[in-house]
Amino acid sequence: MSEIQLDKLTKIFADGTVAVEDLDLEIQDGEFMVFVGPSGCGKTTALRMVAGLEDITRGSVSIGGRIVNDAAPKDRDVAMVFQNYALYPHLSVYGNMAFSLKMRKVDKAEIDRRVHEAARILGLDQLLNRKPRNLSGGQRQRVAMGRAIVREPQAFLMDEPLSNLDAKLRVETRAQIARIQDDLNVTTIYVTHDQVEAMTLGDRVAVIKKGRLQQVDSSQTLYDHPVNLFVAGFIGSPAMNMVEATVTRDDGGLYVCFGGVRLLLDEKIKDIRPDLKGYEGRTVILGIRPEDMYDAGLREAPAERRMRVVPDLIESLGSAALIHFTVDAPIVLTEDVRELAVDVGAEQLQRLEEERERGSSKFVAAVSPRTRAEVGQPIEIAVDTARVHAFDPETGLGIYGRG
Repeated sequence: MSEIQLDKLTKIFADGTVAVEDLDLEIQDGEFMVFVGPSGCGKTTALRMVAGLEDITRGSVSIGGRIVNDAAPKDRDVAMVFQNYALYPHLSVYGNMAFSLKMRKVDKAEIDRRVHEAARILGLDQLLNRKPRNLSGGQRQRVAMGRAIVREPQAFLMDEPLSNLDAKLRVETRAQIARIQDDLNVTTIYVTHDQVEAMTLGDRVAVIKKGRLQQVDSSQTLYDHPVNLFVAGFIGSPAMNMVEATVTRDDGGLYVCFGGVRLLLDEKIKDIRPDLKGYEGRTVILGIRPEDMYDAGLREAPAERRMRVVPDLIESLGSAALIHFTVDAPIVLTEDVRELAVDVGAEQLQRLEEERERGSSKFVAAVSPRTRAEVGQPIEIAVDTARVHAFDPETGLGIYGRG
């Protein structure tokens, strides 16, 4: 068994910076776990503590039921794949893959068997005699993975292994990693700041913010039922639209009102978010994903679920059109939202601050590419109000409940 247990794992650097704090996580044997979060959130530091490359301030790491806090990296039976490949330029592909086995004095025939088996899995059979300088970025990353595979470790630890690849190679290599991990069934921790990688690769995804675990679950659950504003804003592309809204009841129906818009919530919301009824007459933070909005001119929608908007910008993606428009309601700027904005860039946070002063919010709707929407011309956008999200403005927590 090669399960990995993190118990109150904490890292505080000498200058007092808390990189990871009380991280509790159990990674099952053979599970593919992804750590995701903004730059500097502590995900790589957590991975390095598992690998033994970073000292642990407090808490423990167990691999296969054995606490390894004081074990040297070479004694933890894990293999790490780095973002910079870390290949020996003077060695061939075969030599790079065989190097660690030679250092451990593994039998030559066994080395040959493992290297050729890994090369077969990775499609490197015809490249074993080449030097790294004669390989593409994707091929180099596969060699780095092969070097990990031949060790037959209890766990793979991958630190942003695709970050140096171009977009097309990232997609191809991502699919290869998923297939290989599934074939080998080796416990894997994969670190990335790319939520698309996280959502497509992980059996479960751990979302981390400022060294603290926010939520760990399947990618679909993170998308459908984010525990708080941070997870809601981080998962999903384009990002979730967020606005302060008032919950009201009229004629037995529950409505959310913001910026002159009044949307009737679908009856299903009572089952999904039963606690929302306790917010009648109060303000909530309403979240609407761009893909839960559509052009009402192409698909029938009740008048109570439509918004009349004026597009500021329309982006055609081929498979969808992104309609950008402004809502006359103050933008949400909680601590979680600021953290997400800073990850994008300081100018993004400044833009949000300016919008807040103007009392407006920028929305994005992902609609059918068949839309006839034009910049500057009013259009009606419908909202699937069975899929809207709601958060408490004080705590930032999702409003769900058990009724």
